[in-house]
Amino acid sequence: MSDLPRKAVTRTAKLAALPLGFAGRATWGLGKRIGGKSAEIVARELQQRTAEQLFKVLGELKGGAMKFGQAMSVFESALPEEVAGPYRAALTKLQDAAPPMPTRTVHAVLAERLGEDWRELFLNFEDKPSAAASIGQVHRAVWHDGREVAVKVQYPGAGDALLSDLTQLSRFARLLGPLIPGMDIKPLISELRDRVSEELDYELEAQAQREHAAEFADDPDVVVPDVVHQSDQVLVTEWIDGIPLAEVIADGTEEQRNRAGQLLARFLFSGPARTGLLHADPHPGNFRLLPEKDGKGWRLGVLDFGTVDRLPGGLPQTIGDCLRMTLEGEAEAVYELLREAGFVKESIELDPDAVLEYLLPIIEPAEVGEFTFSRSWMRNQAARIADIRSPAHQLGKQLNLPPSYLLIHRVTLSTIGVLCQLNAAVRLRDELESWLPGFLPEDEEDGAAVEARA
Repeated sequence: MSDLPRKAVTRTAKLAALPLGFAGRATWGLGKRIGGKSAEIVARELQQRTAEQLFKVLGELKGGAMKFGQAMSVFESALPEEVAGPYRAALTKLQDAAPPMPTRTVHAVLAERLGEDWRELFLNFEDKPSAAASIGQVHRAVWHDGREVAVKVQYPGAGDALLSDLTQLSRFARLLGPLIPGMDIKPLISELRDRVSEELDYELEAQAQREHAAEFADDPDVVVPDVVHQSDQVLVTEWIDGIPLAEVIADGTEEQRNRAGQLLARFLFSGPARTGLLHADPHPGNFRLLPEKDGKGWRLGVLDFGTVDRLPGGLPQTIGDCLRMTLEGEAEAVYELLREAGFVKESIELDPDAVLEYLLPIIEPAEVGEFTFSRSWMRNQAARIADIRSPAHQLGKQLNLPPSYLLIHRVTLSTIGVLCQLNAAVRLRDELESWLPGFLPEDEEDGAAVEARA
């Protein structure tokens, strides 16, 4: 019944061919250098050719390859425009589209998981999927009580494919380094591997989605569809219409892009405070822009709770304290806090002023009332950290990321990547003051939290 494991040899061959292609291009690049082209031009051409091959292969595969492609796609803002431009459409396609399962396979999964009379549960079921992603695909249907629903069906053998692909990708993670300047690919792949079992467990996903749906039920800004039915490998949730965020990125008005960006930031920071959970898969395919009931504004629809970080106390106060003290220029206090939290290992001594100088450009969006996120800003940040001659690069290599912050870090970076794709003007400081513990002095914090929840 499975289409993924049956083609395991073909999948492995395609992934295994990637590093060979990268090595071939490196040899090609050396020849170009000898032929007189500048290092910068050759690096740019290598980056483009590598990206084109990588996303072509990932786009043809489901499983871990697709999941990795989705995780990478939110970082395209860090690439030079002349490199990102030609394959941006392919990246966008990765976010919510993949070759679908045959209809007979879908029906077989539904019969196995919902019973042979599964059709009686639906007034209507569309065989053609409305979306297909890394571990499952979504079908539009009408539940037996008349509600429009989304039926997510997990690919048979998805777990094996996820682990196999990510294992294969991890073997040549170092070769992918130049693709996204300043980003270490190997921890990203390792973290995706660690989350495989959670993402395959639709019971855990249903629980996380129910908790969000209950908390945001009457929220004026965020819509989370409730769970209608859940069984192993099948998840039925309420259907929501709306403009996919990828379309807003490509063709949205300035009002839509700014509103989407503001609500995305609001959801990122308010979610952990309100539910104790952090939605940990913030790529554009998981968000919709919905018109408000009066038609005069927009709300944010949030999908896919398969990957969450459990934060019972909300986001760690260390983050808010560090941001606040960095903005206040308290270099020594920031350094001590980072050392206590494990960001600076005991065996390493760093200059507190240099650490402050490293952090300030990154947290620039929190320094002003409104900040316009852009691809050029993202590229400048990536280039600053990636330049091996720069003090920022050397200092960045000496900093440590504690395991408990790994997923928070990736989600934050991914969200910033989406904001840059949106080119959104966002009042980020408002969201930090309302929802991030420690960002405001204690005497101001309680009042801001009460106001945000009102």
